[in-house]
Amino acid sequence: MSNIQIDFSKQATGVSFATAALTFYINGQNQFPKIDIEWKSELSSVENVELLVDNNIISGTSFVTRYLARLYPSLGLYGANALSATLIDHWVDFASDTLTSQDFKKLEAAFDELDYHLNLRSFFVGYRVSLADFIIWGALKNSPVFNRLLKTGKDVGTHLIRWYDHISSLDFTQKAIVWIRNQSEKIKTRSDQPNMNIGLIDAEQGKVVTRFPPEPSGYLHIGHAKAAMLNQYFARTYNGKLIVRFDDTNPAKEKREFEDSIREDLALLGIHADIVTYTSDHFDKLYEYALEIIKKGLAYVDDTDVATMRDQRMNGIASKSRDQSIEENIRRFKEMTDGTEFGLTCCLRAKIDMQNPNKALRDPVIYRCNILDHHRTGNKWKLYPTYDFACPIVDSIEGVTHALRTNEYRDRNAQYYWFLEALGLRKVHIWDFSRINFVYTLLSKRKLQWFVQQGLVSGWDDPRFPTVRGILRRGLTVEALKQYILTQGASQNDVMLEWDKLWALNKKIIDPVAPRHVSIATENVVKANIIGGPENPYVKDVNKHKKNPDLGTKQTSYFSQIFIEQEDAQTFEIDEEITLMDWGNAIIKSIDRSQQDHKVITSIALQLHLEGDFKKTKKKITWLADTLDICKVLLLDYDYLINKKKLEEGDEVENFVTKTSEFRNLAIADANVKQLRKGDIIQFERRGYYIVDVEVSIGHDIPSLIRIPDGKANTMASKAEEENTGKSTASKSVKKKGKKKETNEPSDTLPEGESDNKTTTVPTSTVSVDSIATQIKMYHVPTIYGDEQIPKPEEVTKIMAFGRPPNITTFTTTPPERGSFPLDHQGECKELVKSYLDCLKQNKSNNGVCRNLSKAYLRCRMERGLMVKDEFTNLGFQEEDKIDKKQSIKEEKK
Repeated sequence: MSNIQIDFSKQATGVSFATAALTFYINGQNQFPKIDIEWKSELSSVENVELLVDNNIISGTSFVTRYLARLYPSLGLYGANALSATLIDHWVDFASDTLTSQDFKKLEAAFDELDYHLNLRSFFVGYRVSLADFIIWGALKNSPVFNRLLKTGKDVGTHLIRWYDHISSLDFTQKAIVWIRNQSEKIKTRSDQPNMNIGLIDAEQGKVVTRFPPEPSGYLHIGHAKAAMLNQYFARTYNGKLIVRFDDTNPAKEKREFEDSIREDLALLGIHADIVTYTSDHFDKLYEYALEIIKKGLAYVDDTDVATMRDQRMNGIASKSRDQSIEENIRRFKEMTDGTEFGLTCCLRAKIDMQNPNKALRDPVIYRCNILDHHRTGNKWKLYPTYDFACPIVDSIEGVTHALRTNEYRDRNAQYYWFLEALGLRKVHIWDFSRINFVYTLLSKRKLQWFVQQGLVSGWDDPRFPTVRGILRRGLTVEALKQYILTQGASQNDVMLEWDKLWALNKKIIDPVAPRHVSIATENVVKANIIGGPENPYVKDVNKHKKNPDLGTKQTSYFSQIFIEQEDAQTFEIDEEITLMDWGNAIIKSIDRSQQDHKVITSIALQLHLEGDFKKTKKKITWLADTLDICKVLLLDYDYLINKKKLEEGDEVENFVTKTSEFRNLAIADANVKQLRKGDIIQFERRGYYIVDVEVSIGHDIPSLIRIPDGKANTMASKAEEENTGKSTASKSVKKKGKKKETNEPSDTLPEGESDNKTTTVPTSTVSVDSIATQIKMYHVPTIYGDEQIPKPEEVTKIMAFGRPPNITTFTTTPPERGSFPLDHQGECKELVKSYLDCLKQNKSNNGVCRNLSKAYLRCRMERGLMVKDEFTNLGFQEEDKIDKKQSIKEEKK
């Protein structure tokens, strides 16, 4: 027998679980040569599996598995006779034609059909596993709909689930699942790496030159950061050079302030240019090229007004000035240079193609007048080149080999190459990558400027802004930003990104090094008296981070008078034992409430119980000693600036501004917070991560700290959208009553490292044993028939009556209660199965009408704990099996 190799790959159709399971099944027989299997990133075909034998390739799950089944006839994978083979082919076709559908209704009907067929069967065809079982199982394993229904506990059929779980538990399917999972994890690990294998054309070590050309008309945002980092990445990868060029061609928008900020932001991001240049360094040369392109008859000076020009370009109408003489164009260009009254009404346009489908080639403007002083060249020039004209020329002059830019410029690539060819300049290779876009986020300088001008933000470094300064002020680390952007890679696929992954990555970086502190909300703060507590305050040194002692220690005060959160106090009960984090256990002795509002707790009394086991308490709370050195703090949190995920074309930003996007809350914190400095990152235990925005100094007695998002869904959701849609997190308060603000990390300040997740203890008098059993899912094991309730005896008659076929007498005998008769008593169940078989005989064309009878029979058996196997033959199911097979053959012929 020739050597066989099977190659697997994950394609749009998923993984070929059926082929993998079948391969492990054959290899496990130890009587045939081993089949070699490999996982590849891609195959020669679009299929997810290929079989290679004798220089031939067989592709696709259906064809590969059928070949294997026929290659090993002794295994009986195709049944024992022609009838079995026909039925198996039917189910193989059924899997490929029906189970691959995404239509829910179609799949629901298919699941019903499968469930019905497996009503009294262990396998699809015959009495042992066949090719049909492999194929159906693999198709269901790949079905998102089936897996979602299975995961959520929806009913897809008792018998289908029984069969599916059985096939999944077999040794060879388990080996196949493990192998595929291991291969997928390797692929996932590789996919987490930057997608930088873009194959730069003509890239040679030591010769690659890239450039990052920011316009000094605003602050860098996260989109600019991606462009800068990618250009630096490829320059360093090829041991080349990175040019940072300030594209200062518009004096109306550019300022020295923006240039300085860009330099500072690039330094913060670790972007170090080999050369820093300005487009204005080349104004003289660009002017010469403009004259040259006019003299070649490839450009003309146009005095058409802006609105008319825009309309003509849109509709492919040539300007009245397009065919004027070269001499007239030179004369007009001189007037533009001098800034005359007529010259100021003109612009220079490239003569390319007004009929081109690509509108970027419809005679674009390459020079326009501006009489404002330039921040570097002063009043020397009255006209300036556009970015579209200057960029390709300066790239070529400065030796750029590869221009990496976002794909929003893709339509202008042809224009870029046209200028280089028209002027006979050295060619530069372009690679465009996807622009980075985030939900609820604006990256347009014009729109961000509007927020600044309207006073809706504090400035360009506002924590709600996507500027580099804004997100760093919010608590994002440079390392997290670098890793995230490089993970995105140089892909050209446009996607709308969520912020959660970026902030989750940031959390992984700051958590090991963020000192732990304590804060208590001042609103309705509860004062607690500790019976047996220290009469005089004392201070003890504890680690700032239990898992990282290198961070040093902090001083914690202990006293018999402490403050605790109102939310925590609301969950307490008399004589309940709790844990005071970093102290020990205590027992609640009394709870006092406000006279004005009985819901508000004003004070409590605690009895220290330091010998208590903190592992047995469910509530671990933070607290602060009522001492003079306690520190007041202002805690800031933010929402998105806009309340729509993505603004569409035509949307006015002012219509989608979030009404309230800044939230201020006063709190008290431990005295160590006074020593923190601006930019320090800490964690307030059980509250979240924070970055110091305003430190304690002369004139600032209360430090301000900004909450750092951690990437969790409830902290990343738009609060404004929740209010608009009515999906506020408040609706979840019933389930999470007593739970404090989001716990970002298990606490490191519990005795011996115990977890500090706060939960609510429901009084035992209000919880039944059944409710507890259903909540503890890790100990809940469903029966092989699922979680469907077994009907009570008095309900059997109702079940039989529902959907009863004509001429069938209703079974009216009411079975006795469970356990009231011996296990060998089968009379009632025999009557049910006889009715079922009679139904099959009278309804051969539609077996579905008898389904309820079969279910009633199985339920009857289950009530009595009887085994189906022992009675299968005695009760006449062989006859039913023959009828069902005949029906299947009829359907196959149709």
